Formats: sequence, structure tokens, C-alpha cells
Amino acid sequence: MGEFDLLEKELRDMVGNHYTQVPGLGAVLIKEGKPVFSFCGGYAGFGAQPKLFKADSLFRIASVSKQFTIYAIMQLVEAEKLNLDADVSDYLGYKLRHPEFPDVKITVRMLANHTSGLRDGVVYCIPPGYSIRAFFIPEGKFYEDGAHFSPASEPVGEFFCYCNLNYGLLGTIIEAVTKERFDQYLQNHVLRELDITGGYLPGNLSATEFASLGTLYQKRDIEGKWRDDMPWRPVMDDFREGQPAEDTVTMQNPYALHDDPQVYSLENYLPGTNATFFAPQGGLRISLEGMYNTLIMLMDKGEFRGQSFLSETSINEMTKAQWSYNGSNGDTGDDTLLSYGLGLYQIRGDSPARVCQRHDIFLVGHTGQAFGLYSGMFFIPGTKSGFVYIMNGVGMAEDDERSHGEFSNNFIWEEKVMNALCRAL
Repeated sequence: MGEFDLLEKELRDMVGNHYTQVPGLGAVLIKEGKPVFSFCGGYAGFGAQPKLFKADSLFRIASVSKQFTIYAIMQLVEAEKLNLDADVSDYLGYKLRHPEFPDVKITVRMLANHTSGLRDGVVYCIPPGYSIRAFFIPEGKFYEDGAHFSPASEPVGEFFCYCNLNYGLLGTIIEAVTKERFDQYLQNHVLRELDITGGYLPGNLSATEFASLGTLYQKRDIEGKWRDDMPWRPVMDDFREGQPAEDTVTMQNPYALHDDPQVYSLENYLPGTNATFFAPQGGLRISLEGMYNTLIMLMDKGEFRGQSFLSETSINEMTKAQWSYNGSNGDTGDDTLLSYGLGLYQIRGDSPARVCQRHDIFLVGHTGQAFGLYSGMFFIPGTKSGFVYIMNGVGMAEDDERSHGEFSNNFIWEEKVMNALCRAL
């Protein structure tokens, strides 16, 4: 058998139509800064013309997107236009305080490392006509009786709780500082510099990019019941009617899936008021190739193809633990998030979050999980070895016992793909 024959078989066995199988899967393994193995199997989309899963297939990559928001933040820090420890109120133009901690400033760093005291509530993405303040003031349409603030027992700046709304605020701050739309700023200053095709709005993709846009699937019927005996049902980016209009956004929140998606024009949008609808926390459409480029930059400490994308200092700030669990200072997501940096987190190889069954491997990176997609981008610090992967559908609910990992607290899909890739490392 060849060096990677077992890995190829394990990944191929994950693609299919039953239980823990997925409609499409792609992965790239990197050793010493070089791609040594890649795999693409299954479908990026079903329809009149099924699309094969390819290395350049674009997918809404979920929380792997968070680091791209932080790349823009760190660029602005390096340009001295932003300070990680400044009060976010200074950039937003109004005072944002947790009602239980009115004297504690919420900083940019706290948003980035999820210690801000803010919470998602049911809805954390709102339409372009509203100010982001509508989450935080009692008269705001999206206040949800204060659901966007932590209880008093979880203090600002100390208690970790993973919160997508933090990144909606970071996107809004990027706009307030640059006076540019979040998606356009990221396109010009992050994606272009890393030679990444894709973007945040499907209607703004080029014809070629739109043709390569994949769909995300779940096995749920129209009543929301999970059923293994049904075909894959599209949940996100199923554009059988054609490409959306340019500069339009479709609103959809993962926790409010059954709301009818509404389409909004950005014609009159004022940058710096509310970037949540761009989904800075999870809305980037990117391919395995784009994730590969990004991981190479991270492992090269901010250098990309001979150019400085970010300083080594900025990369170190992102990859080191900014918060660590001490037994009571955070919500660890069933012990899968035990420390967090800025848009990236750490996985200890001896913890319940470990992703390799028989080897103790320390990893830094981020996973993504939303609308049926699972993705990941990780490397071993101090080396140029790591991996990226994308799966574009799941057939079981998270609380289904079969979806739980066999040796870790991760989901079975994550565990299977990362265990296979780590073992090959």
C-alpha cells in the first residue's frame, strides 16, 4: 500500500448517503509547507446538473470565517487605526456597556476572544436597515429581553462564551474605522492578498465563481424532522433559480432556520452601522484552495509568497491562548473549547477536545459548523504541517447519539476526518 492509501480509503468511506456519511468531502494534508495529499469526493451540489466536489468548489465556510475578520482587525492594528484594548464604544460612536457591569469597558480584544459578556440570543444577524444597537437597548427591535447579555455570574472580560454576535460587532468596527463596506474591505485587503477567490455575497461573485459555488445539505423534511431515508435537502446556497442580484443579501439565522429568508438591497446601506448581515462570523464563501493558501500564510508567520501579509507579532497574538479554562471561567462547549486566541483556538492532544485517537498532537486553528457544513483548518505550531477539510452536509441532528464522537467530545464527522488526517501527519 502507498503512504496515503489508508487515508484515501477512510475519506472515501465517509462519502455517501447514510448515517454519518456526507454528500461531499475535500481535504488537503500539508507537510513541511508542501501539499503531500489531497482528496475530493462526492458532490458539491445536486440538481439538474450535479456538481462534483472539487478543490475550487466554494462553500459558506462557517466559523473558519472568523479568522478572516481578525486578519482585517490585525491589519488595522498594525496601521495604528485600531487598538485591541480600546473601548469598542470609541469606534461604534455610542456607549456599549453590559447592564450588569456598567463601569467595565468592552474591548476589541474581548470581542475577538469571546470574553465580552455578549451573547447570541436567537437572532444575531439583522437586516441592513437597522443599527447594531437594536440588540443592546431595551427599545431595540432585537433586544430579546436582554438575551444578548450574559448573566451577572459571567463577568465581562473574564468569562468565555462563544458568541457569533461578537464578530458581527467586529465587522461593524472594521467598517466604522475604514468607512468601507465589510465585504469590500475584506475582498481588497485580505482575500486578494492571499489569492483567494470567493466572497461574502453570492450575488457579487464572478460568473466563474458562482458556477463553482456549492450547496449545503441536511436530511430534514420540511417540518424539520431528521430522516435518514430521505434525499439530501438543500439548506444554504441552493440557487437553482440563478444568481441573486448584485449587492443583495439574504437573511438567515441558524437558530431561526424556519423563518422565511428575506432578501434586502444594500443600495442605501451605511457602513459602520451594522455588518451582521454580511456574517463576519461565518459567511465567507471559500474553497479548499483558499483555505490552503491561508494555512500556508499562518504557518509562515504572516508571510505569503514572499510578501508580508501580517507581522509575526500579529500572528502570535492570534494563535496564543488569550483565554484558558480554569474550571469555572467559561462555557467550554462540552469541553471542546478549552482555550481561545483571536479568531483561532488551541486543541491539546490529551484533552476531551483532542482529534487524534492514538497520538498526542497539539493543534491551532478553527472549525466551522453551520447549515450542514463542517470545516476545519489546523496546523501544529512551530511546524509547517497541518490540514484543511470541508464537508457539505450532515444527515443527523447534533443530539442524535450516533453523531457523538467515539473517543472525544467532538462530533463524529469532525472526529473521523481529523483523526485520519492527524494520523497521516
